[in-house]
Amino acid sequence: MLDNMDPISPLILTTKTGQSFKKRYFASQWDDAMKAAGLQRIRLPGLDEPVDLHFHDLRGTAVTLLSEARCKPQEIATITGHSLKTVDRILERYLARTSGLGEQAIVNFENSPRTEFANRLQTGTDANGHSKGKGKL
Repeated sequence: MLDNMDPISPLILTTKTGQSFKKRYFASQWDDAMKAAGLQRIRLPGLDEPVDLHFHDLRGTAVTLLSEARCKPQEIATITGHSLKTVDRILERYLARTSGLGEQAIVNFENSPRTEFANRLQTGTDANGHSKGKGKL
């Protein structure tokens, strides 16, 4: 998105005068945008009461989405600015253990060069992928 825009500053978020956003100004802009979108309080599945959304919820969401995109915790921490311990804590609390993640883990395992030997034993193939008959190893 930014690639197609004329650069007016080395900063991404600037005020009308080209100054960098300060925390208080950003919080004000964020609150205004959340009010306009009707997203200050939302109902989440499985919860009886509505919850307040905060800017830092986006960081936690980014952690889970990056994990689902197969980023390593070290990569996630680098992008979000969290410590590895915090990344692990967020993933432990919020990352849904979905069938898609389980299926991807199996694909990763089956396609890893480190598990080639175990895969050959299970599939009954030799190192060249040729089927081995019964009783042959």
